[in-house]
Amino acid sequence: MILQTTDLSGYHELVSDLFTQPRSSEEWEQYRLSEEQVSFFNENGYLANIKLLEPWQVDILNKELTLSTNPAHPGHHLFYEFHSNESADPNAVLMHALGAWRVTVGFHDVLWNPAFVMAASQLLGNSAVRFWHDQLFCKPARHGGVVAWHQDYSYWTRTVPMQHLTCWTGLDDASVENGCLYYVPKSHRWGLLDKPELAGDMDGIMPYLTEEQKAEFKPVPIEMKKGYATFHHPLMVHGSYENKSERSRRAFVLNVFSDGTTSQTDEELLAGVPIITRDEKLDGQFFPLLYEPELITK
Repeated sequence: MILQTTDLSGYHELVSDLFTQPRSSEEWEQYRLSEEQVSFFNENGYLANIKLLEPWQVDILNKELTLSTNPAHPGHHLFYEFHSNESADPNAVLMHALGAWRVTVGFHDVLWNPAFVMAASQLLGNSAVRFWHDQLFCKPARHGGVVAWHQDYSYWTRTVPMQHLTCWTGLDDASVENGCLYYVPKSHRWGLLDKPELAGDMDGIMPYLTEEQKAEFKPVPIEMKKGYATFHHPLMVHGSYENKSERSRRAFVLNVFSDGTTSQTDEELLAGVPIITRDEKLDGQFFPLLYEPELITK
């Protein structure tokens, strides 16, 4: 039995029965994306409405979210970061935390969800997939805050080369009304932009755009049922508006990169994680290898 105070980053495999590990290449095949889906991602910078969780799995994760985000939880100190409100406005709440995979078995095991790791590998060019970090984003009903337009890699330049991928999974149905994710299609081709304050001015990125980019700035809402995910490129411009509905909007994010990514700093990559010096490969306890394509063909 794994205790609530155990740091689950020491376990690099499934530790619960939330998912079943495929045992053959045939069993893996059911999770493979189509060529059309991969092509859509490469062309537009994102791929939405990929089912990763059954309703019963969502229920378990929502229970874990409620327990682990309570400061009284015995494993709460294991979060790399925890912001009960990333926004400075108490009327626009955005709960944001990093490190849930260390705290509860469900949020640990979603890293090894076969449907997730297979899709991640394909969208990274069929590479081996290594974990970067996770995130929780929660917008309460009636006064949930925004996530300003941004590119994920603008916060991750301490790792190189840029061979990253983000997966956002809803733990509530996500709609325009409750603050779903929006993408600016094909903006992953704009290059790296300066980063705005994450929970600040929704349009804080605009001064960094060219007139041509502003003309192409046509966001599309990503409305999905709970348990479904959307993947996006590290340079995809994305954000989400406030939640003024009567429903919460809870989600978790898994950030990964291709094996072989290295540190670009001599400082901490994540709070409390031992330093990996510049030009050294990211691996070890806190950056586990999640999937190797060549292993499933045997």
